[in-house]
Amino acid sequence: QVQLVESGGGLVQAGGSLRLSCAASARTFSSYTLGWFRQAPGKEREFVATIRWNGVGTNYADSVKGRFTISRDNAKKTVYLQMNSLKSEDTAVYYCAAGPPRGTGWGTSEYAYWGQGTQVTVSS
Repeated sequence: QVQLVESGGGLVQAGGSLRLSCAASARTFSSYTLGWFRQAPGKEREFVATIRWNGVGTNYADSVKGRFTISRDNAKKTVYLQMNSLKSEDTAVYYCAAGPPRGTGWGTSEYAYWGQGTQVTVSS
């Protein structure tokens, strides 16, 4: 069983930055595709960013491209999401996800393991 624990969420003013972290317990972490998703109140969970096992292949939702950066440290079994130039519309619960590589990494169904989520609130 893989456990994912997110941290780093909080309240920030528009234009500010936050760095989310997600620590994993998986022995096979280095082979997993990792992703960040978010869910705002009353909305479906949506894709934010994904990173391949080698840290080279990354993809982002258009809404965060150029502002957010996903990275991973396989030695620490941790994935990060650096969020800059935050906007009020970025307010949501952010979830990290992990799973064996399949597909593009954009869909929730592609991930076998999920964290419990961390709240990010951006005040305007």
